[in-house]
Amino acid sequence: MATLTRLTTAEELERLSTHNRCELIDGVLIEMPPVNAEHGGIAIRLGGRMDAFAFARSLGHVSTEVGFILRRSPDTVRAPDVAFVRADRIPSGGVPRTFWAIAPDLAVEVASPSNTASEIQSKVHEWITAGVRLVWVINPLTRTVSVIRSLLEREELTESDALDGGEVLPGFTCPVAELFA
Repeated sequence: MATLTRLTTAEELERLSTHNRCELIDGVLIEMPPVNAEHGGIAIRLGGRMDAFAFARSLGHVSTEVGFILRRSPDTVRAPDVAFVRADRIPSGGVPRTFWAIAPDLAVEVASPSNTASEIQSKVHEWITAGVRLVWVINPLTRTVSVIRSLLEREELTESDALDGGEVLPGFTCPVAELFA
């Protein structure tokens, strides 16, 4: 006997009153455990630098753990550890009070010990396919950052390198070593 699974929408996810972090993948709620202290520290160090830089130059909006609707029917909502949306893409009414209905220009994922390489690659593929122009995957275990500009263009940075916002966040740089301080 087949079992029917009721799919959840992005709007239902927003109204969900749970203390657990969730993402929505093709209408299915995926619970996510809280991040560890190292993961949270890396995300806030980078996010704080990005926010101060972007805010001072009116370049756009930086957020952490905010939902972005990547697909509809069934809905997919992902929440990167850090995200940046350029000012010219922010709706005329300002930053939404709901999930973003667009993909960010820059998505940052900090790999957790529980993440498999396949899970990380799946997220990267989703971000790029949804139109994200730049993805940074930070790996605390190897102390590296993968810079992904397309499904075919990837660069690996080490602690002796610096992140560069390129055309997405022009002028922004951050030494990779400082992420792991």
